Amino acid sequence: MDLKQHIRQMPDFPEPGINFCDISTLLAHPGAWQTTIEQLADAIAPHRPAVLAAIESRGFLLAAPLAVRLDVGFCMVRKSGKLPGPTSALSYDLEYGSDAIEIQQDAVRSGQRVVVVDDLLATGGTMNAAIRLLTDAGAEVIAAAVVIELGFLGARERLDVPLVSLVTYDE
Repeated sequence: MDLKQHIRQMPDFPEPGINFCDISTLLAHPGAWQTTIEQLADAIAPHRPAVLAAIESRGFLLAAPLAVRLDVGFCMVRKSGKLPGPTSALSYDLEYGSDAIEIQQDAVRSGQRVVVVDDLLATGGTMNAAIRLLTDAGAEVIAAAVVIELGFLGARERLDVPLVSLVTYDE
């Protein structure tokens, strides 16, 4: 199945000049959604993770069923102030400002093998921050996985871990 056929392009969203890759049409198609989860599970399984760390919020939609399918743990990487209990945070720069993410302090144990999951890799700022946050917490981040990679932005080369992507846009 060509998953690209199930991803809607939304020009000028969220601002002029941005071509947003909308996975809601993929999620709405049971066959495409199931194929997405199967392909990601097949690609992630050889890394033998103990935990999938999902980046808010579309990453949650992917990592939760993947964690069940792979029989591994699941942790959330969220914007600051969204998680209860003690958290560890990381501030990072984006091309248009700065942001901060956090995890619960007990989300991962030292040495646990973690794969970071999100729907899309664009410039890699948030993915790199998530990898750094989890590494600082003691996890061994072994890979990252996304449905969509905007290859023309070159983020893959800026990641310190192998990347699995199902669909790549080169322009």
